[in-house]
Amino acid sequence: MKLATWNVNSLNVRLPQVLDWLQANPVDVLCLQELKIPDERFPLQALQEIGYQAHWAGQKTYNGVALISRQPGADVQRNLPNYEDPQQRLLAATYESPDGPLRVISAYCPNGQSLESDKYVYKLQWFSALREWLQKELAEYPRLAILGDYNIAPADEDVHDPAKWAGDVLVSPAEREAFRQLLDLGLHDAYRLFEQTGSPFTWWDYRRFAFRRDAGLRIDHVLLSEALRPRCSACMIDREPRANEQPSDHAPVVATLSFT
Repeated sequence: MKLATWNVNSLNVRLPQVLDWLQANPVDVLCLQELKIPDERFPLQALQEIGYQAHWAGQKTYNGVALISRQPGADVQRNLPNYEDPQQRLLAATYESPDGPLRVISAYCPNGQSLESDKYVYKLQWFSALREWLQKELAEYPRLAILGDYNIAPADEDVHDPAKWAGDVLVSPAEREAFRQLLDLGLHDAYRLFEQTGSPFTWWDYRRFAFRRDAGLRIDHVLLSEALRPRCSACMIDREPRANEQPSDHAPVVATLSFT
């Protein structure tokens, strides 16, 4: 069973790429972020034509998340129930697995903009609410995976130039502590469960030929509950879509769960 996450930075622009990627990489659940389209413009029919179902939480121009899956999800939760927020940043649903119900969450965590911004305060508040809610979700759903764009590079090894980024958003001590607090709930960073070779980055700025120089950050993550950790047999970053014409600035991350 394969779970994937991809910040597509506009599903309207990137839909052909998403369809092509799904046909070449038939994952069981794909978590999308930054749809940037309202609910009524979500391309459900195009996804159904290649054998997928979907749940989504759209928003015009900004944000938006979706769960694209082989089977329809149940017990769908839109946004954090403990944090009032007009921004569409989280979507959860339950799917069947050989081990029983599997809770999958697609999250588009706030960016924060800068350490002096009100958006940074909002980001830390949002993460605090996320942790509080996840603690309850894990009690109800022991098999839980939360995938998405966290907008946090957890360690210096996830940053192409730590000295250059020091003191900036995405790498600040408070943000990294918020990420660690999620792990303290009993979640595991799937990518770091394995010895990895090559570049660890999932995001590259459009400017200054960042992708060509591999000047990136690892800010897209798959976190798995303790019950899923022994089931995870692989986690990889698919850099190929980042080389597309008109690409998203993010690459997909794929985790494989083995139940045999």
